[in-house]
Amino acid sequence: MEKIKKMFKSVSSKNGTYSVGLTVLVLVIAVLVNLVAGQLPESMRNIDISDNGIYEISEVSEEILDELDKEVKLTVVADLDSVDQRIETFVKKYAALSKKIDLEWIDSVQHPSALQKYNTEGDIINVECEETGKSTQIAFDDIIKYDEYTYYMSGQLSETEFDGEGQLTSAIGYVTSTETKKIYRTSGHGEAMFSTSVNELFSKNNLETSEINLSMNAQIPEDCDLLFLYAPSSDITDDEKTLIEDYLADGGNMYLILGTDEVDLPNLEAIMADYGLGRADGYIADMQRCYQNNYYAIFPQLTLTGDLGQGIKNEMVLLLNSHGLEKLDTEDDALTVSTFMETSTQSYAVREDGETEGQYILGAVAKKTCDTGDEDTNEDEEDAGSGDTEESEVSRLTVVASDSLISSDITDQLTTLDNLTLFVNSVMNNFDDVENVAIEAKSLSVEQNTPVHAGTISLIIIFVIPIAILVIGFVTWMRRRKS
Repeated sequence: MEKIKKMFKSVSSKNGTYSVGLTVLVLVIAVLVNLVAGQLPESMRNIDISDNGIYEISEVSEEILDELDKEVKLTVVADLDSVDQRIETFVKKYAALSKKIDLEWIDSVQHPSALQKYNTEGDIINVECEETGKSTQIAFDDIIKYDEYTYYMSGQLSETEFDGEGQLTSAIGYVTSTETKKIYRTSGHGEAMFSTSVNELFSKNNLETSEINLSMNAQIPEDCDLLFLYAPSSDITDDEKTLIEDYLADGGNMYLILGTDEVDLPNLEAIMADYGLGRADGYIADMQRCYQNNYYAIFPQLTLTGDLGQGIKNEMVLLLNSHGLEKLDTEDDALTVSTFMETSTQSYAVREDGETEGQYILGAVAKKTCDTGDEDTNEDEEDAGSGDTEESEVSRLTVVASDSLISSDITDQLTTLDNLTLFVNSVMNNFDDVENVAIEAKSLSVEQNTPVHAGTISLIIIFVIPIAILVIGFVTWMRRRKS
């Protein structure tokens, strides 16, 4: 017994006892901190340390959620024991950003009647707004996307993208909005087709798209909010030109993307000329802003004002084999031309018979105030001397010099570029009463995508344990030094 007492009175035993005491104290504090953290809102507790930031929520979504003025209900219907942790974590974090969002989890195993109620086989998020009466569903497969080609070749599913934010923001925008815009894409002139990525971004912005052959229609439909000509390989007819001119004169909007072929487009160029834009002969080579010394692969200089710059991250857009545009001299006071993409001053329009040096426009928006006619006032106003009231509308013509802006060969391979973001911004810029809510999916090419937050891996690991180790080590060292 005396030997045991002497052991506890030794310097080493006292240091050890002190260290154990400190460790216990720190652990107690850590547990208390973790309990407090567990009571914090989900948006404050989640700390995203995934390599590709799949849990980050953009300023676009945060602003939309902050300004949300209608009640929205998110109902997750699934076998809750098998829900992917990434989806669960993101949905909780997203819903916590707005008091207008009510989140409910329904276990389809325990409550199979929910499958019939929501007309689903499960693994969905039902998004609904009672005020507008609109609802939509997001399938889990639309959030975590897979490479179907790899599955077809090898029989193994390979994850490619995480689209939690894009799907939820789009769905909330859809159920709370009362506006739906219609895009008519022309056909009959060898036009290109929109890629899957473009169609998905249009869908996220709740834009409806339809095809129209102007040769078969006496007029452009009244519900056409944007007429789209995507890389036509032949010119429009004189009758089609008249239809488009009448549409624009009535305050319409038109978007033209030039193709890579060197073809004569006199009627289309006449419409462009009415809006102060001309096409330069040849292909554009930029000596200064090019990709790996390929002078025909251009990184345009961007001038992005207002909503055109929304969501732009790197300010890097790549165009291949582009034509060039030039501003035409015009005395039309009702016309304004704004460029948003152009080359450097060290550029050339290259033709077979020579080249012309200059700075060329690669993307521009032309706006024109159009008189749509006189509206007679009532007799009382005429007696008062008010006369006739003249109405006016603003028409827009957006021109992009190269169809490579939205080519899947570029956008699907070089995902860090801002090509698609700038394109969708320029499309949404035609609508004054809606905003771009399309958010691109995040890549899952990096394997580490585990969220770290209080309640999953506690704050002990993040803060307390490293501090505890340092404190214990320092105190032990000081006591040994004194002894």
